[in-house]
Amino acid sequence: MASSEVKQWKEAIKSEMDSIVSNGTLVLVDLPPGCTTIRCKWIFKKKLKPDGTVNKFKARLVAKGFKQKEGIDYFDTYPVARLTTIRVLIALASVYSLLIHQMDMKIAFLYGELEEEIYMDQPEDLQLM
Repeated sequence: MASSEVKQWKEAIKSEMDSIVSNGTLVLVDLPPGCTTIRCKWIFKKKLKPDGTVNKFKARLVAKGFKQKEGIDYFDTYPVARLTTIRVLIALASVYSLLIHQMDMKIAFLYGELEEEIYMDQPEDLQLM
């Protein structure tokens, strides 16, 4: 990493890896014979304050899932809610005088359960063991 902000980016990577490992999302194993792996990459983003200064450095480890084949590497897919669905829920809440709550869950995607085992290459330049 050649950047004047290398320290902040390394801290962001460490935070992401700590979350992934502590949730059991990623476990280091030997690759079983005949299994293929998915490559991964890092996505880096600066979260800015309203005045334009940096608030937070975020690093996300993502799998290159576009290489997977349906019926081999995965079976079912579930899209996110459509805007129309959200609007219907808001309308129903209004009709029935219900309260609507919003929340943001850090690393929410890590809490999903997979039926299939997925093997991902270890991130480059990062040794877990």
